Amino acid sequence: MADDPRFLTLADVAEVLNTSGAQVYALVRRGELPAIKIGGRGQWRVERVQLEEFIQRMYTQTKEFVDQHPFVDAESESSDT
Repeated sequence: MADDPRFLTLADVAEVLNTSGAQVYALVRRGELPAIKIGGRGQWRVERVQLEEFIQRMYTQTKEFVDQHPFVDAESESSDT
């Protein structure tokens, strides 16, 4: 078996993202994280490339959020008055 498998289980993805399997399942079901359903029992698999693209999208979205909602330090604000 390859060191870097092409497809990951939802549990593998949860480990990479340091989150729960339920959160990963929700991302997949909402269509935010592309995945395929295989086999008679319908096991989900996420392609490693799709996971990396998802992570990059999250960095972009987070940067946009931070740019639109700058952090204001309460201490700095009180010393300005």
